[in-house]
Amino acid sequence: MATRKPATAATMRNKDDLIVIGGAGGFIGGALTRRFHDQGFARIRAVDKKPLPRWYQRVPGVESLCLDLSDPGACERACEGAVEVYNLAADMGGMGFIERFRIECLRSILINTNLIEAAYRAGVDRYFFASSACAYNTLLQQDPDVRALKESDAYPAMAERGYGWEKLMSEMVCQEYTAERGMKTAIARFHNVYGPWGTWDGGREKAPAAICRKVIEAKGSGDHRITIWGDGTQTRSFMYIDDCVLGIDRIMHCERLVATPINLGSDELVSINDLVSLAESIGGVRLKRSYDPGAPRGVAGRNSDNTMIRSILGWEPGTPLRAGLAKTYRWIEGQVRDRRAGRHTVKDEA
Repeated sequence: MATRKPATAATMRNKDDLIVIGGAGGFIGGALTRRFHDQGFARIRAVDKKPLPRWYQRVPGVESLCLDLSDPGACERACEGAVEVYNLAADMGGMGFIERFRIECLRSILINTNLIEAAYRAGVDRYFFASSACAYNTLLQQDPDVRALKESDAYPAMAERGYGWEKLMSEMVCQEYTAERGMKTAIARFHNVYGPWGTWDGGREKAPAAICRKVIEAKGSGDHRITIWGDGTQTRSFMYIDDCVLGIDRIMHCERLVATPINLGSDELVSINDLVSLAESIGGVRLKRSYDPGAPRGVAGRNSDNTMIRSILGWEPGTPLRAGLAKTYRWIEGQVRDRRAGRHTVKDEA
């Protein structure tokens, strides 16, 4: 018997249905906008608070609006006529940003609160919320040799301060809009997304991009040294951007996952030390390492248990870290080269 293909926007929607993507000027939102555009969707409304020249990607033929989605009026404007709304808008970044700017991270709850209400009032059929593995109980993440986190491990709640609690509370808001008002919501807990067209400098970048940049800069300067935050033993899994946007699409359109948080991440666990070694291998260089124990390092270990997503979708993020990091390294290498030449680059200026 033939395996039934997972439902996606392309199989469920008309190409003239209006899709709204909040946070479209950022990394994941920009990649999702491009995915739908390349699939032939003719009406996409991309929204971000950054001025248009500072968007990471501008997709031709897409309605692009500069709106602050923490404002209820902006959310009403964004959702007018929409069939689907994707909320990827948040004030966030890598661990350096999350640990230092907890209030800013917490304030992102205003975005989801106002956007989901505007979506409901506009008659939106489906609403997606980008959650995070930071919602998981930190007491389960105190050892680098961590067991993979399954969806039920978010409770009893002890989320990452600031950012993680905002995500957990916003998940609950989505679930209640389904339970009480009948709007179909989808919730994916992202595990460390990386890839080309992502933040690579400026303080908000995540570990893969930061390490690639440091290796590239050290190699180019001839000063073959690198500083690693923490002791390098902390472990993570990292998901390539193409897997992320495909997963968003499939989760959003799966009836079994309505109002049900699910992991969206790779289960390929790697230490930060090994991540540095991988970037060195790609760059063809060996660096002298020093460690900064006072720098933000996050939890000791975190990995994604993909049992649920494999069971329900028959799929999981599968891009090997080496393959995805090689593409990311080459892209950041080009960005560094462009910056040295005085040309425009993609970086977080928010």
